[in-house]
Amino acid sequence: MRRRLLAALLVAGVVCAGCGSGSPRSGAGAAAPPRDATLVLDFTPNAVHAGIYSAIARGYDRAAGVRLHVIVPSASTDSIKLLETGRVSFAILDIHDLAIARARGAGIVGIMAIVQRPLAAVIAAPAVRTPRSLDGRLVGITGVPSDAAVLRSVVGGAGGDAGAVRTITIGFNAVADLLAGRVAAATAFWNDEGVTLALRRPGFHSFRVDDYGAPSYPELLLCGTRSAVDGDPALARAVVRALVRGYSFTLGDPGAGARELESAVPGLDPRLVAAQLAAVAPAFRAPDGRVGELSVSRRRAWAVWEARFGIVPRVPDVRAMFDTRFLGGR
Repeated sequence: MRRRLLAALLVAGVVCAGCGSGSPRSGAGAAAPPRDATLVLDFTPNAVHAGIYSAIARGYDRAAGVRLHVIVPSASTDSIKLLETGRVSFAILDIHDLAIARARGAGIVGIMAIVQRPLAAVIAAPAVRTPRSLDGRLVGITGVPSDAAVLRSVVGGAGGDAGAVRTITIGFNAVADLLAGRVAAATAFWNDEGVTLALRRPGFHSFRVDDYGAPSYPELLLCGTRSAVDGDPALARAVVRALVRGYSFTLGDPGAGARELESAVPGLDPRLVAAQLAAVAPAFRAPDGRVGELSVSRRRAWAVWEARFGIVPRVPDVRAMFDTRFLGGR
């Protein structure tokens, strides 16, 4: 299976374009050549992105009439910048980053859910058996705006005093700092750092935010600018269709999904990819079993929580923030 990795000029990342066999495995050829579209990830490639790489490797993008080029951002803040400036067609964004961007006036909308539940968690040392035990202890935070909300929600939801927790900014070094014992806990992602810690030293606890009072909201989203989505709905529909097929395939054959990710992104640890995918795969499906779903009731519950914990100054307008027409009327 042929794969091409192209150097991205606009960002220090990796582009995966047309990674797959010469003809789509769809059983139906496109009447016109596929159109190019760029998709920037939210972070470095990992198991949460497996469905994207499967969509490309198996030709689902070309079957839908689009050739996806995947860009890896050099920093997590790049994705919104690239999308806003029109240097990429679509972006995978964290729902909190989307809310913050819209609160400052950015015309960006979510058009499909990638992950259907929160990935944020407070990951604690083995001796910390409940978030209540973090009172007075040192907790590492990355410094992103949603960290404080996640920490307060988890500790408060467990009956603890979030105001009594001491914090220190550690960036994205949760694994190293937790293993070294420099912090008692850290805000991180249970599907990434949580899985890594479980493999390296079992016993760490992942206190997931939706287990401690937060609603079950879609953490990662496929997004586009309002003007681009309205100006070219056919392209948005094609990308959604391809990714729904890609994630559906990954759910049905996670082993193949992992291999396609590893083949497209050299250097990944197969053992870690397999463990991450096993952990996160159930979150690719909404409660009703569908891939990509954007339930309005779940979005409304998230919006209230988002404002209550101060991530944004007011409750987001979820109807304006999302465009679900590409999900078949869901």
